[in-house]
Amino acid sequence: MKVWIDIVNSPHVRFFHSIIRYLEEQGEEVFITARRFGDVHRLLDLFGIDYHLVGWHGVSLEEKLIRSTQRAYELSQIISREKPDVAVSKHSIELPRVAYGLNIPSVYVLDNEHAIAANKLTLSLCDTIVLPEVIEEETVVRCGADPDHLLPYNGTSEITHLVDFQYNPHIFEDLKLDLEKEKTILMRPEPALASYLDADCRKTVLSPIVEALEDQANILVIPRFREQQQIFENDDKITLIKPPVDTFSLMKACDLVIGAGGTMNREAALLGTPVISCYPGKLLSVDSYYIKKGLMKRSTRPEEIVGMAKELLKDDHSSLELSTDDLFEIMIDRIYQAANGENKLS
Repeated sequence: MKVWIDIVNSPHVRFFHSIIRYLEEQGEEVFITARRFGDVHRLLDLFGIDYHLVGWHGVSLEEKLIRSTQRAYELSQIISREKPDVAVSKHSIELPRVAYGLNIPSVYVLDNEHAIAANKLTLSLCDTIVLPEVIEEETVVRCGADPDHLLPYNGTSEITHLVDFQYNPHIFEDLKLDLEKEKTILMRPEPALASYLDADCRKTVLSPIVEALEDQANILVIPRFREQQQIFENDDKITLIKPPVDTFSLMKACDLVIGAGGTMNREAALLGTPVISCYPGKLLSVDSYYIKKGLMKRSTRPEEIVGMAKELLKDDHSSLELSTDDLFEIMIDRIYQAANGENKLS
């Protein structure tokens, strides 16, 4: 069996890492393409994954359209030669279009129902859509998904990120961090370049929160791109973390995570670290899942976030057990089924 996996964003490297390794251990051929965006290529190198870089991410609407069209064209040429048995991706715009055009069965992983433009371009073309059961069927059907192609599961996609995780208790020392205060907070700015979020990449909602807390705790910030790094680089009370690093061990070692994005917040929740979401967009169903389970707090008001943070830093916390489906097993089973022409979902 030959599997084509298209990786277009940094968190997707962690999502697919254990899946890629398992398939290769079973003797399957895995052909991986990746988009030039953020730290995708650095993370792939860190995990020792072979890949082919194809295309770029766009910033403006015009640039997104042009670069996605170019990337679909390049992938069409490559994949028509490679002839995979099944195509797999997480929120790739181009893979469903190429797979559909070349009559390759596709398995598509979705966890953002608010990425309307991307979902409208892709969902109607997907043979299987693997999604958290907390996402209402109607929201994806409105974007073109066939209800018979939906494969819901209990949990979120971050479940697979932790399949092989081994905690490094010496992460602070390994990163040579000079931490003077007793408590440490890890922060992550918003995904300002994403099509589903109207944000200015030269600003961040974290600024007033950092200002209020930097005398209370050590502040670590993982910026997404150069513009966000420039926001904080002149503040000597902040430590900037440059990816790729062992973010799982870093999150677990910290006393609190405050994130304006999504993936790292949900990973922190699974790791048992207190987390506050200050994501400035519409609340995602997958975040609501963790909030309802008591594993995440949420606010977009800086003064409220600061108050929450101070309370969480004072309290000792105990990890809550979370019962979920085995998403890794679901993905492996579905990849084999799709490659064997078993398109009907049970």
